[in-house]
Amino acid sequence: MLDTKWKGKSVVVLRHPLINPVAFGALLQYLYTGRLDIGVEHVSDCERLAKQCQLWDLLSDLEAKCEKVSEFVVSKPGTCVKVLTIEPPPADPRLREDMALLADCALPPELRGDLWELPFPCPDGFNSCPDVCFRVAGCSFLCHKAFFCGRSDYFRALLDDHFRESEEPETSGGPPAVTLHGISPDIFTHVLYYVYSDHTELSPEAAYDVLSIADMYLLPGLKRLCGRSLAQVLDEDSVVGVWRVAKLFRLARLEDQCTEYMAKVIEKLVEREDFVEAVKEEAAAVAARQETDSIPLVDDIRFHVASTVQTYSAIEEAQQRLRALEDLLVSIGLDC
Repeated sequence: MLDTKWKGKSVVVLRHPLINPVAFGALLQYLYTGRLDIGVEHVSDCERLAKQCQLWDLLSDLEAKCEKVSEFVVSKPGTCVKVLTIEPPPADPRLREDMALLADCALPPELRGDLWELPFPCPDGFNSCPDVCFRVAGCSFLCHKAFFCGRSDYFRALLDDHFRESEEPETSGGPPAVTLHGISPDIFTHVLYYVYSDHTELSPEAAYDVLSIADMYLLPGLKRLCGRSLAQVLDEDSVVGVWRVAKLFRLARLEDQCTEYMAKVIEKLVEREDFVEAVKEEAAAVAARQETDSIPLVDDIRFHVASTVQTYSAIEEAQQRLRALEDLLVSIGLDC
């Protein structure tokens, strides 16, 4: 309808007497969020709309929910159910896949199919009705302001009249274009999929570049995704570097995972120059540090060493790890 009869209209008036405004509002809630709350007196109106709009998943969920509620009421005499709620389980991918479809439509033709195969079909000629074009290193991403403004204060300011970069039409009749600097098309593609679907497939190699961009674009959820990706590759060679990144970008969970890993391999880490430098820097960073003041990195490692002790046999192993750490502190003149 939006491609034919309603095309180009800014206001659509629905006059059919069987279209209940409450049911239509619930339908919009479902389309945007995957959740539906409806009074039981409007369920039949909602089912009629779902059928008319060919929302077969919603129709099936409504029928199943009504049957379940009826069985519950029969088993509990005197019970009165006033509101029926449909909410997909956390693992249900349908809403994420639907939103990712919009991200896929926003990709420039030259980038489509290069990243990963989408788990759902993309209809040919689907018009996603974009209202902004982001130009990134010569590539044009046809996007929607509502998503970017809703997800990021950075983009809200960028696209606001008082703060936006100079805009120019992408093509004759196309959406206005905004040029983004300091980012590659591949990295922006990760931002794009996260903005639309709250998820993006991130390799640990790409996570470093995406992390700095996520921090600049004020996308804390994307930063946490990067942190989860980096946590998968912790080893003796990388843990100190990842820990520094976690501190720099204020990723508390990743920082804790790093110190937990350090506690497990502390006997090997004390022989590494990068770890020794990290301990010295932590000590120097404590304002007006006295000789016996604690060092946050050392305290965290001690905590994780102690937390692994659950049996008598583990006590000696923990003591060996702590001795290795204490010996290092003595050797570099730190008493804490």
